[in-house]
Amino acid sequence: MADLLNIGLSGLSVSKTQLSITGHNITNVNTPGFSRQDASQATRLPQFSGAGYIGSGAALTEVRRTYSEFLTSQLRNSTALNSDVTAYKSQIDQLDSLLASTTTGITPSMQKFFAALQTAAEDPANTPARELVLAEAEGLARRFNTLHDRLSEQNGFINSQMVTVSEQVNRLATSIGSLNNAIAEASANGKQPNDLLDARDEAVRQLSSYIGVNVVKQDDNSLNLFIGSGQPLVVGSTVSRLQIVNGQGDPSRFEVELVNGGTHQNVTPQVSGGELGGLIRYRSEVLDPSTNSLGRLALAISDQVNGQLGQGLDLKGQVGSMLFGDYNDPQLADLRARAFSDNTSSADASLSIDDTRLLGTSDYRLEFDGSSYQARRLSDGAVMTVTPDPSNPLKLSLRDAAGRDQGFSVTLTGTPSAGDRFMLEPTRMGASSISVELDQADQLSFAAPLRSESNLQNRGNAVIGAPEIVQVLDPASLASMQALRSDPLAQAVISAFPNLTLTYDDATQQLQFPSPLPAGVRITTVPQLPPAAAPTDITGLAITPGQSNALSFAVEVTSGGVTQSYTIQQTFSGRPQDNDSFTLGFNRGGVSDNRNALKLADLQSKASIGVDPNLGSGSSGVSFTDGYGELVERVGTLTAQARQDSEASTAVLKQASDNRDSLSGVNLDEEAANLIKFEQYYNASAQIIQVARSLFDTLISSFR
Repeated sequence: MADLLNIGLSGLSVSKTQLSITGHNITNVNTPGFSRQDASQATRLPQFSGAGYIGSGAALTEVRRTYSEFLTSQLRNSTALNSDVTAYKSQIDQLDSLLASTTTGITPSMQKFFAALQTAAEDPANTPARELVLAEAEGLARRFNTLHDRLSEQNGFINSQMVTVSEQVNRLATSIGSLNNAIAEASANGKQPNDLLDARDEAVRQLSSYIGVNVVKQDDNSLNLFIGSGQPLVVGSTVSRLQIVNGQGDPSRFEVELVNGGTHQNVTPQVSGGELGGLIRYRSEVLDPSTNSLGRLALAISDQVNGQLGQGLDLKGQVGSMLFGDYNDPQLADLRARAFSDNTSSADASLSIDDTRLLGTSDYRLEFDGSSYQARRLSDGAVMTVTPDPSNPLKLSLRDAAGRDQGFSVTLTGTPSAGDRFMLEPTRMGASSISVELDQADQLSFAAPLRSESNLQNRGNAVIGAPEIVQVLDPASLASMQALRSDPLAQAVISAFPNLTLTYDDATQQLQFPSPLPAGVRITTVPQLPPAAAPTDITGLAITPGQSNALSFAVEVTSGGVTQSYTIQQTFSGRPQDNDSFTLGFNRGGVSDNRNALKLADLQSKASIGVDPNLGSGSSGVSFTDGYGELVERVGTLTAQARQDSEASTAVLKQASDNRDSLSGVNLDEEAANLIKFEQYYNASAQIIQVARSLFDTLISSFR
């Protein structure tokens, strides 16, 4: 009877525990990360009797959770990926709408500006048409400024969100470290603390929504968490923390540091996954290149328009003034290059734009090792060749492996120390700094600077075409020129261009220049780039009467101590007679001349961005419209891809969550059935105890 009583009591205890476990499952049905628990039981050691071994009841051996490490890891990784994609998509959706919108995009303003130029070219003396050009230029500049401000605001949001996310990461990492310690202590008795394990797994899953982590399980059941390429965030109960700081090269771009004791390690490039990884990935892949591309477009428009205006004459007969501000203003040049905050010297740098057509959309990092400079293009990691200026060792130019100039030069102030670094951002501020400086409509230079005409007394029917300046060079720097590029600052000397009379010599079939030439004037062959030989003096131009002739020659003019060489092209057709004369000179009084205005309007379709100087006339560049279109198309493509990735990652996360819940989640129907089953077990065990009691009472009664 004692054996029967013990058997009943063991069944009662087992059933009671099973009911408690079932009740625990039911009450935690909505607890995040909870894993359904069950108990395994076994028979007690039997007792030997003469007839054999007789059982002594049941006992619980283990309370375990229904858990799969593979499914948990899959859910954790899916959570990190989905949070990354969601953060990325939320930002790029805003940018795509911003760039492509007819309200906020650049294309409508650019089209209005060039349409105004075309209208003004039709009547260059019309003042209201000229004023419209100024108004549309102002609108275009403001559109660039506004769009840059919106991108800067997005960068500011990313910075603030990085701070918020890092705080959540630190909170969860601390919680996981504490749980690691509690689990290690609780596991010392050889049993699993199920609820603590669930709480830790849920904390790790939540952490994965903020930053991607690699999880390594230890022998004492603690988890070590690593971020990036193996940087420890949690090791046992030791917890490092994330700290968001201003960038060393660009204070406006926050960076992530891993702080462990007194050690600070920059882990920004290594962070991936989670919301933090998605924000950093968006900033590096989309926001920075888009800001740079927008800045490059603003610089190109400013440069090309100002350069063309500098080759014309305004209504007062003066050489054209710049419409847009000087992008190489010393203050702007200083903003494009920054010394890293951890540099040991006080050396600083400034960056000047040499040729906007050659600019890319990347930033650069310049380093000094104590004896030489190294530079790297950050967009693709390409190593640049750094060449100091022979006349100024602190002025540096950069070329890639193919010898392509990057379109800018860097000037250092002070001597850098070994290990000093400089961040170069040639185009980052381009869209924010563009502004309209010209405020007088009559100063728009729509007329060409030179004109030609036939002498009314000529006996032949030859016609000389309008002269066109296609190149402005400083002969002293001719050997260093690598592109045909007009310099607006060199145009002041053009007003001193002399009147030349070309006379046809029938014996030599040449248009003869006057002899002697006016003081300070030299007529030469067209300069070569780089020159195969020095330009030589010429006295005339050979023509073929009765055919269309293309004339090309260089006029070198020295005035006020300034010497410039102008390459001039024009046509000559018809049949001249001996001693027929033609004049070439400064276009005085060319109020109704629209030749330069037409060239300004043509800039809209001219390849002016991303030109490869190695291709010469076969430039691979694109127009302003196409350049902005490429930006919009690239962002649109990435946006569409992000939306697809979001749908895919959401589906993967749901599947991973469903797989985990199908194994570890609580099923109320199943638990209700278990509740009834274990209640019956409990009642049956109680009945065994009742039988044992009845037998014991009968036995006691027999001895009375």
